[in-house]
Amino acid sequence: MMNQNNKYLSTTELANLSGISRIAVFKKIKKGEIKAKKKGRNYLINKADITGLNNNLSANSKKMIDNAVNKTVREYGETLRLLSQE
Repeated sequence: MMNQNNKYLSTTELANLSGISRIAVFKKIKKGEIKAKKKGRNYLINKADITGLNNNLSANSKKMIDNAVNKTVREYGETLRLLSQE
């Protein structure tokens, strides 16, 4: 569902923007972590209500992600560089 109103996002749009699944968006709505308005069979999420949604990573999670990225670059850096040239 594509919204004509720039003030709101659909669950699909929010999922794409935040890098989580639609199911995860629905679960967060149900838990009250994301404020949403029911519109027919769909939900609309006000853009003003989602600031900081991706800032929920703990310091430990961020460190694990950094380590994984560094390891990937170390082990596959040359391959990644060659692929980026294609």
